[in-house]
Amino acid sequence: MDELHRKIFMLLWSSPLILIFLTFCFITLRIFTGKSLMNPEYPPVKGTLFNLIFHYNELHDYLTRLARENPTFRLLTPAQSYVYTADPRNVEHVVKSGFGKFSKGDRSREIMADLFGRGIFLADGEDWKQQRKLASFEFSTRVLRDFSCSVFRTNAAKLVRVVSDFSVAGRAFDMQGLLMKCTLDSIFEVGFGVELNCMEGSSEEGTEFMKAFDASHALIWWRFLDPLWKLRRFFHIGSEASLTKQIKVVDDFVRQLIRKKRKLLALKGNCNDKEDILSRFLMESEKEPEKMNDEYLRDIILNFMIAGKDTTAGTLSWFFYLLCKNPIVQEKVEQEVRDVFGEVNIGAEINDFVANISNANLEKMHYLHAALSETLRLYPAVPVDGRCADVDDTLPDGFIIKRGDEVFYTSYAMGRMTYLWGDDAGDFRPERWLNNGVFQPQSPFKFIAFHGGPRICLGKDFAYRQMKIVSIALIHFFRFKLANETNQVTYKTLLTLHIDGELPLYAVLRKAL
Repeated sequence: MDELHRKIFMLLWSSPLILIFLTFCFITLRIFTGKSLMNPEYPPVKGTLFNLIFHYNELHDYLTRLARENPTFRLLTPAQSYVYTADPRNVEHVVKSGFGKFSKGDRSREIMADLFGRGIFLADGEDWKQQRKLASFEFSTRVLRDFSCSVFRTNAAKLVRVVSDFSVAGRAFDMQGLLMKCTLDSIFEVGFGVELNCMEGSSEEGTEFMKAFDASHALIWWRFLDPLWKLRRFFHIGSEASLTKQIKVVDDFVRQLIRKKRKLLALKGNCNDKEDILSRFLMESEKEPEKMNDEYLRDIILNFMIAGKDTTAGTLSWFFYLLCKNPIVQEKVEQEVRDVFGEVNIGAEINDFVANISNANLEKMHYLHAALSETLRLYPAVPVDGRCADVDDTLPDGFIIKRGDEVFYTSYAMGRMTYLWGDDAGDFRPERWLNNGVFQPQSPFKFIAFHGGPRICLGKDFAYRQMKIVSIALIHFFRFKLANETNQVTYKTLLTLHIDGELPLYAVLRKAL
């Protein structure tokens, strides 16, 4: 029998097709085992991991179609169920009222740890509480708020100049690419006190870092749908070999940044008026040097990176795309900018204009705030987010979930549900946020773009402030239109919602700068 077993083993390994078939059978068996398939007390099963892979390039629209049939449903994976919900009651339960029953989960941490480590994005328990408390305090300081506004205005002025060159030349340009560089410059200066100048093309290191970070982001996301990623990592092949290479570029850049910052602070001396976030965390690390070491600070930096660059730039890209698709809305935003800041003056100095974008003026921009919120409703920066059930539980809609199930709230799908937003849920209509011209916020469990409950996004006000400053500066000087109206614009499936490829626009000068 031993000889027979040996021959069978050799046959299997010598035939890739047989091996693939057996692997498929094993995964399928694992998917359907122990999942209470016919029990109506559990969310209805609408597919499996294979459906997610098949619909990968249109993942969020696929989940939207399923949510229209059943607001809460399951897709089965080898380890557990993925429970998706577009019911605000369930969202509130997961992120607030049942907060203690859910965590990021071991699986999510394992998948994303190579890039995000122990940062606040993945932290739970005491680690999360400590980071949350410290970050919450730092975000509330006037020093940081004033510094960030100054940085946002400076980079908005730089962006206007870059767009102006394209406009004068009559050339189309990639708006998303410029916005990514603008927000990267801003987050590095606000977060780490470093001027990358990516918009001006003077930072090769910064450009390489951004490419490596974006590539790592995409490869990390793919792990969620790849049942064999651990095997690839073990043998250091395929996507996992590429991920290792990209993360090394990211790590080398960030660790060098931390070392430089430590030396700079040592020369200047510690004082309490440090403006950037990294400097303030470095001062705090003096109290707990063993815990808040360079590796810990590296994780904090990369968590701020995805929160401060990808989300804001992605939302602004969708915002300008929607303005081009809805010229009447663009005209209304233009009119509000004129009402608050006046007409464009011939020969106006860009720096003088952006210096006038004060907090008081930003507060008057109700229609702009509504248009940005409407953009986030339809194209949320994080289209799907969720938590892992640490105990067996029952959701408010009556469905049972098992310990270990991952419960996702589908922000992208929720923004398209008619039972939440009315029959025109698919339309871009900022007026739905206004009451007599005044912005009216919605429940954070219906509009979950900034999360909700104890983990609500600390940078929400920062994000709106940056988006408004950039939008006002650009819209004051230019009118925008798509370079090709017939091109189909869609998203790239990642942790955050980007336009897939470029967003080619033309910018028409209102008056000569």
